[in-house]
Order: sequence, then structure tokens, then C-alpha cells
Amino acid sequence: MCPKELGMVFVILWFCQIGVNSQLQVGYYSQTCGLAEIIVKVAVREGLIRDSGVAAGLVRMHFHDCFIRGCDASVLIDSTSSNKAEKDSPVNNPSLRGFQVIDNAKARLEAVCKGVVSCADILAFAARDSIEMTGGIGYDVPAGRRDGRVSLASETLTNLPPPSLNVNQLTQFFANKGFSQEEMVTLSGGHTIGRSHCTSFSNRLYNFSQTIRQDPTLDAMYAAMLKQQCPQSQSGTVDPNSVVPMDPISPTTLDSGYYVNILANRGLFVSDQTLLTNAATASQVNLNARDPMLWKTKFAAAMLKMGQLGVLTGKAGEIRANCRVIN
Repeated sequence: MCPKELGMVFVILWFCQIGVNSQLQVGYYSQTCGLAEIIVKVAVREGLIRDSGVAAGLVRMHFHDCFIRGCDASVLIDSTSSNKAEKDSPVNNPSLRGFQVIDNAKARLEAVCKGVVSCADILAFAARDSIEMTGGIGYDVPAGRRDGRVSLASETLTNLPPPSLNVNQLTQFFANKGFSQEEMVTLSGGHTIGRSHCTSFSNRLYNFSQTIRQDPTLDAMYAAMLKQQCPQSQSGTVDPNSVVPMDPISPTTLDSGYYVNILANRGLFVSDQTLLTNAATASQVNLNARDPMLWKTKFAAAMLKMGQLGVLTGKAGEIRANCRVIN
């Protein structure tokens, strides 16, 4: 990178830090549990050794947590006989993964720092570590979040963006959470890692509209490949357990391949390909595709901002002993 680009990176990261919620602090556990972030990082690394796809799962889990009731680890709570929790909504189950990594980190932290480190902070650390371990830029995570006590599956339906949204709907959806259109495009790049269930996009292959079976904006060769991976049964259904990589070229590397794919009409979701239908978002797609380091820096900044949505601090909430169960 040239000096001008390096300067841009440092300016963005500097603005990131001065924008940190004043109730959260970098190094929050330095006196109470000095090894907290290292313990989480080890658990994440072990998880990735077992399954490289866990990184995408943890990043997505952090996103799905923060967009519902703020970053309070409500996505980690198990359902009970009287309540269906977020993790069991159709939006999250079976697509979310990585819960065992959080469980492992929490168990180790409870063994050395009982009742100190929140599940919400563990998830924020784990998402950051996942980004760094897959080729993204690491960043300091301010901590001090407390854990929520409410988790409702019904709230996922109105607070998480479906893959069918167009660019205007996406822009408004993210604006409702305090993000600019550019930040929306930046965060969408998280789709460069991980996988999707075929049922999330199969309508683009077989039932796009009443008059067109296949989405005309989808590259024909890519569509043919997806049809092989997501075949339609004689009854017209697609196996709900079938999955494909969201970026077929580098599904475990956090790179700008997402934007390159969109420019080639290989965005997997309608909500991906729609970014080319608006002049401003199309410009961002082109910029991010050309300058991977700039995108990675903006992605770190946007993730840092997202990790501060609606946080519980002070005496609000609790520090769960088990991330799956309210105390």
C-alpha cells in the first residue's frame, strides 16, 4: 500500500476509537481477568481448527445478536418450555453455528475468573478474533457489556434483514440501526466468508417471478453451478439442509471477493446483487473490489460500531454463569 492509503487506514481506525461508547473500555478486564481476551482467542483458534467455517458463524452470530435488543448475548440463550428463544427462530436455526466455541471460552473463563466476563463480551471478542484469523484486520474491542435476560424468537423476524431486500429497503433497514448506506455496503461484505442454505436463494433459480423462472441478473454459469448444488425435487422443493459457500472462490478467507463476485453478477442473494442497482452503492462495490485493504479497514470500523449497539452496562442486565441460561 502507498503512504496515502496507509494514512487513510490510520485515520479510519483513529475515528473508530474516538467513537467508542464511553461506558465501554478497551482493556476492561485488565485488572479483574487479565487473560480474558487470550482465553477467548485460544477457544476460537481451536474451533477453527475443527471447522474453518466457524469463523463466519461467529461473525454472523455477533451481527444477529447486536441487531436484536443490542449486543447483550440474547442470541445465546436456549429456549425453554415456555419461551422460544432467538436461536430457534427460522432465521437463526439451523444457520447459526459456533455456539460450542462460546461455551468453551465461557467454561474456561468461569474456571479462572468466576462471574466476571460477560457472554456479550465473549461474543464480541470471538467475532473480532474470527475476522483477524481469516485474513481481516484486527481491532481493539472495548468491553464492559452485560448480558440480557430476554430472548424472543419473534423479534428476529423484524430486526434481521431477509436476503430478498432491495437496495432502498436495505439502506432504510440499516439506517434504523444507526448505519449509513456506505456502512451497510461495508458490512454486507461479511458474506465473503461462510455458507448459505439453498432455501435462502433457490427462488432465484427456480421461481423468481410469475413469468420468469430464473433471475435474469444472475450469471448463467453461476446459476447452472448453483442448480447442481441445490437441485429441485420432482415436487418442486429444495433440500432445506443443502448448503453452498457464499463465495465459491475463497469461502474461508475474509477478502474483497464478495464485491468482485457482485461485479460479475455472482452475488448469491437478491440483497447482494441489488447493490449494483444504485449509483452510490455500485460505486462503493467498485471501490471495495479495487482496494481490499481499504474495505478491510472500513469493515473493522463498522464491526466496532456494531458491537456497541444498545449495550447494557453498569448494573443493567447480569453476568451469566452459563451463556445458554439466564441466572
